[in-house]
Amino acid sequence: MSITKLGLRERLFLSHLVVMVVGIATLVAIGKFYSPRLFVLYLQQMEFSGVNLVFVRRRLLEGFESAWSRGALWSVVVGIVAAGGLSYWLSKLITQPLIQMERVTRKLAAGELEERVPKSEIPEVNRLALSFNRMATNLEGVEQRRRELIGDLTHELRTPLTIVQGYLEGLSDGTIEPSVAIYQRLAHETERLRHLVNDLQELSQAEAGYLPIRSQPVDVRSYLETLRQTFAEQVLDDDPVLCLDCPPDLPLVLADPERLEQVMVNLLGNALRHTEHGTITLQAWTEGGLVWIAVQDTGEGISDEDLPHVFDRFWRADRSRDRNSGGTGIGLAISRRLVELHGGSIHVESELGKGSTFHFSLPIA
Repeated sequence: MSITKLGLRERLFLSHLVVMVVGIATLVAIGKFYSPRLFVLYLQQMEFSGVNLVFVRRRLLEGFESAWSRGALWSVVVGIVAAGGLSYWLSKLITQPLIQMERVTRKLAAGELEERVPKSEIPEVNRLALSFNRMATNLEGVEQRRRELIGDLTHELRTPLTIVQGYLEGLSDGTIEPSVAIYQRLAHETERLRHLVNDLQELSQAEAGYLPIRSQPVDVRSYLETLRQTFAEQVLDDDPVLCLDCPPDLPLVLADPERLEQVMVNLLGNALRHTEHGTITLQAWTEGGLVWIAVQDTGEGISDEDLPHVFDRFWRADRSRDRNSGGTGIGLAISRRLVELHGGSIHVESELGKGSTFHFSLPIA
């Protein structure tokens, strides 16, 4: 059998045997060559001291060689048996965690994502097991998020499709009289479906890194001032009030203006949905070699248990109200990925009943 076809246990065992055989062969060869000569030198020293060994010298030498050969033979036999057993035990000890890991891998491939590799007494193998278990945990999380995504997507699509189907069936059988309001409602639900599909496509492209980021120097203060005026004139009435807090000497940032606008519109839209009265403030400052931009509101705020999930897909603290207002629950997930593609990070701070602050960083040009 070719050595390339041997398993790890057989290779370890064979390597131990080879080392053992080389060691024993070296010991026997050196002993066979030098031991008789050393014994002869010892006999000569005895003769120099006055002992007459003329008649027994040859017999002594033959007896020594015979005894040494028998001792060497038994040493080789016992050494091979002991070393072979120890090599087999060590090989099994080393390969057993790897065999268990192989079994766990097969179970993971079969969908049993809760399986984990047990700890090992061998530090290197134990580190490998820990890394493997972390990978398995991540896979389990990915699978869980995939299932949640499918469930949430099904839920999001079902609501507008049910409404559209109900109105169309009512219009077709005459139970609902056609009117401008009915057609507006159908158009509204169709627009919701279009927004959902577009957001899903954009989120998929962003997470896969396919969205192009065409960075260029951007004047943050001028940009935020234009954004504030646009929202104040087209979206806001008298309440809430949109304010700007930005120093005049803010440095330019490297950003894609189109993607930056998408992030800001998502954050502002989120603030508007949760702030009926009070203020929404656009802030910008420099810290740690980065420019930070924040959207701060005095709205409802987010509870502590919901705060870690605000950037998750389809997350909503109040599903029913967000659904009626047209939110898809994907905007913040898209915003986070767009900020990351710019080389920045996004964070949220919030207190229930007092408002929220979303802030993200951008590199300085």
